[in-house]
Amino acid sequence: MSIIIMILLLSFLVLVHEAGHFYAARALGIKVSKFGFGLPIGPTLWSKQVGDVEVLVHAFLLGGYVSFPDDEKESGVVIPDEDKFMNKPVWKRMIVISAGVIANIITAIVFVLITAFVWGKLPSGQYEVYINKIVAEKSESVWASGLEKGDRIIKINGSDINSSYALNLYSKNSKRYDGKVDKTSVDETLDKLKTLNQKLVDVDMIEDKTVVVLPKRVDELALTIEDEALKGYKLYKDNQVALSDTQAKLRDLLKDKTTYKADGTTTLADVAYAITDTQRPMNITVLRDGKEIALKTVYSNEKGLIGVMVEAREVLRPTKDIPSALKGTFSYLWEQTYMLVYGLWQLFTGQIPIQDMHGIVAITKIGGDVIQNSGFFSGLLLTAMISLDLALVNFLPIPALDGGHFMFLVIEKIRRKPLDEDTINKISSVFFLLLIVFMIFIVFNDVYALIKHKF
Repeated sequence: MSIIIMILLLSFLVLVHEAGHFYAARALGIKVSKFGFGLPIGPTLWSKQVGDVEVLVHAFLLGGYVSFPDDEKESGVVIPDEDKFMNKPVWKRMIVISAGVIANIITAIVFVLITAFVWGKLPSGQYEVYINKIVAEKSESVWASGLEKGDRIIKINGSDINSSYALNLYSKNSKRYDGKVDKTSVDETLDKLKTLNQKLVDVDMIEDKTVVVLPKRVDELALTIEDEALKGYKLYKDNQVALSDTQAKLRDLLKDKTTYKADGTTTLADVAYAITDTQRPMNITVLRDGKEIALKTVYSNEKGLIGVMVEAREVLRPTKDIPSALKGTFSYLWEQTYMLVYGLWQLFTGQIPIQDMHGIVAITKIGGDVIQNSGFFSGLLLTAMISLDLALVNFLPIPALDGGHFMFLVIEKIRRKPLDEDTINKISSVFFLLLIVFMIFIVFNDVYALIKHKF
């Protein structure tokens, strides 16, 4: 049932978008010939003439469209000049093209307002992370750190912890013997090795059976993860250097040793890399009984775990009256818009891997899970965010999207004469085909992720 509700909500967003185009055109006296739900690919499931507009439902449901008399060239019917969309004033066409996006923005605002007034609260995007239980082995550092059940984690390595997975992100990327090191730390270790082994300073390969004196092991540098990664806006990427297979094997061999008898296959640099890969400290500050307490250093194990069970409690903004509901609504929409724009920027700059791009199938599955686990209003807020996303993506200056059509109208306005219609149609057709191919790829990505239980 939750998945069905999500499908209905997504279908509603498509209808709202196309209705925006339709009613704007009718309000400006522009004739509309077709209103389509789905894209005209494959069979038409249903059609009916309603007044002077043909309403259609297509089998390929991922989209929708409003068609004008100009688009019916293949029908052979002579279209009066006054009925052609291209003959309407530029400002009227701009309004019609923009109306779908505006309708989606209004829908997002209405959905969030409904949630604020009826539910009486809105998410702030902030989480409080509490310790439920320590489950690490008794030998692990967390037991000696002073951490207690009920503590609220507020900082790690100086970063404010207010997201549901920030602790996990720090723990995972601070794991012991992770096969990655900072080049600066390696250089410092190499200098120490040269100081302790003067005879090996100018040696390329250490001769067999040569005894190398090793410096005392030190912790690697503590990580600092930027807020955008901690909040989930972007993927965390470090600038560390990976150990080679030889260096990783040497690291395992030299654990807790003070000297190394060479076998003739390694260099002093290999030794430096091997003994630099140790453990990264996690400096945690907790809130306990209203007081901030700095714990003793905690270290992740080789699986990237510190051995605790946590509870993340979302901070909700109360919206009990009209002023708080309005303020909460626009704060929430501003934060979501920032996140969506930031995500699009990462997408177009190649920072999001192509395998992590998902679409309608993933949205339906995740949205259904949200409704089932968190309730209808959480699903409604997700739908509002999707509506905002539709508005933003549709208004990108890409031919075949609303933003592309609007871009052509801006150029026409600047040139003070129409662009060549055939050229526009050819460009739009190419981008439309690319869009369909992209959508099919995204659906494949979604299905593959479902099969692999990635969400």
